[in-house]
Amino acid sequence: MRATGAGLLTVLAVLLVELVLVAPNRPSQLTPAAFVRLPVEGLCLLAALLVLRGRPRQLVVVLAGVVLGVLLVLKLLDLGFVAALGRPFDPVVDRGYLDSAASLLGDSIGRRPAMLVLIAAGFLMAAVLVAMPLAVLRLARLVDRHRGGATRVIPVLGLVWLNCAVLGVQLVDGEPIASTDATGLVWHRAERAHAELGTERQFARAVAVDPLHDTPADQLLTGLRGKDVLIAFVESYGRVAVQGSSFAPGVDAVLDAGTERLAAAGFCSASAFLTSPTFGGISWLAHATLQSGMWIDNQLRYDRLMDSKRSTLSVAFRRAGWRTVSDVPSDEQAWPEASSFYHYDQSYDARNVGYAGPKFGYATMPDQYTLAALRRSELAPRDRLPVMAEIDLVSSHTPWAPLPRLVDWSAIGDGSVFAPMPAAGASATRVWRDPNRVRAAYGQSIEYSLNSLISFVQTYPDDNLVLIVLGDHQPATIVSGTNPGRDVPISIIAHDPAVLSRISGWGWQRGLRPGPDAPVWPMDAFRDRFLTAYGPRGAVAASGSSQDGGSSPDPAPAAGRACHR
Repeated sequence: MRATGAGLLTVLAVLLVELVLVAPNRPSQLTPAAFVRLPVEGLCLLAALLVLRGRPRQLVVVLAGVVLGVLLVLKLLDLGFVAALGRPFDPVVDRGYLDSAASLLGDSIGRRPAMLVLIAAGFLMAAVLVAMPLAVLRLARLVDRHRGGATRVIPVLGLVWLNCAVLGVQLVDGEPIASTDATGLVWHRAERAHAELGTERQFARAVAVDPLHDTPADQLLTGLRGKDVLIAFVESYGRVAVQGSSFAPGVDAVLDAGTERLAAAGFCSASAFLTSPTFGGISWLAHATLQSGMWIDNQLRYDRLMDSKRSTLSVAFRRAGWRTVSDVPSDEQAWPEASSFYHYDQSYDARNVGYAGPKFGYATMPDQYTLAALRRSELAPRDRLPVMAEIDLVSSHTPWAPLPRLVDWSAIGDGSVFAPMPAAGASATRVWRDPNRVRAAYGQSIEYSLNSLISFVQTYPDDNLVLIVLGDHQPATIVSGTNPGRDVPISIIAHDPAVLSRISGWGWQRGLRPGPDAPVWPMDAFRDRFLTAYGPRGAVAASGSSQDGGSSPDPAPAAGRACHR
């Protein structure tokens, strides 16, 4: 029995080393053929264990075990990051996301289950870092016991690997039997880390150069004077939500009907796409990119931006005489950067908007309440400055369940009206048992958020309202699939035809739903193009340049003519 157990442990050790060396780091590559390969790193390890003696051999066992343990942890992190964010884990810039991931997990499955998951993940990583050196040690003992056979087998395996590598032998396309994946992964990460350090130094220099600092306040946003300007980020509102997605068929209908409903109320709209710097999450990177005109695609850049004096859209509006407001209902604690970097006059979060209703998954309150509270506090009072506000609408944040439903705006009050809704809807636990339900719930959440905005404009029509509605990023791969891109819709809605006439040269398409051929800009281009269009020379600067996203054959109807019917 003891011999059988020892033999089983030896087999498990060999399989574990093999698995670490050949296992893919992307979910789409997890196929049986991926594991039926011969890793060159394993052959080199066996050769070293066969040749070396004494202290050098012990050092190889420990070092190889630790390296394999770290490699396995890295691959597990890659699998999680690719599934959630559409990209592998980056040890240089991703270290700061643990708190956000823990918070999101708690909102998705509950704080106690989330704590158990995190504890289990910690134990798993610790177990991996202990188990891998033990597996290599057992492999070394196997070589010792069968030294004669190892002396014959290892060179033969080396010749097999060499022939397979030269001939390009594959069991299936893209899976060569002669594997160098582990070495390639480590080398690629080292190269990328080195390149990132250089890129980040360039970014640090670029962020300090901002022409907006030298623009006089009386030349800022002259084309929007007297308007209330709301920048509404709709969480996870990506290209995948529009243009006939099979799992979100209602979104296109909401956008088309919303265009007609707003037109009946005297509003018109123009739409296009922006390419977001992030995917699947980490929304604050998109917010910072849009506001600052800098490409903020990782936490390191975000932190450096927050420590800089870079001007933002909110700063420009404030300098030009607007009252500036941030409304982030998902925040349940202070956000220092609201005042230290964005320089908002007022910040709202879950603690100070008077909400007495239930949470809906991640969302501390429904989007409809967020909009109603902002109107009550900032837009309804008379004898006030015009307001510029960035609003985060988070009812469409993963896990997309349970979802609220629209109520009469006059019945919202303190939000108690929403109390029965979470129990009446599908729970996140139930929804996430089936990927098809997840995708359907995502589409329904986007419909809810968009309907909340459209209904808000209809219910409280204001001739001086300008609404910029956009997504922050595409949803996670469980919804978007693999390689869906990073484009998000953006729309500008206004009652005053002059507002959209200013951007007629942008080539944006009329209505709330951008078509497949709508212009696509990088998100960091928006700040300066927006400020140029609505500056004192905006009507000229915005009308003739195809560099600003191309032009349609008849740009005036696309963006601004015939606003009212």
